[in-house]
Amino acid sequence: MDFGTVSGVITAVLLISFLAGVVWAWSAKRKPQFDAAARLPLEDNEVKP
Repeated sequence: MDFGTVSGVITAVLLISFLAGVVWAWSAKRKPQFDAAARLPLEDNEVKP
């Protein structure tokens, strides 16, 4: 295996990993979790003594 083959395999693995992450992030069943996480900074969770 020369450098070009190794470089191509690594590129392919990283591309597949990236695409898997995109599919996971844009999955419809994750939307409620991401919406809840997006609202966290706006919620008032101040602890009063």
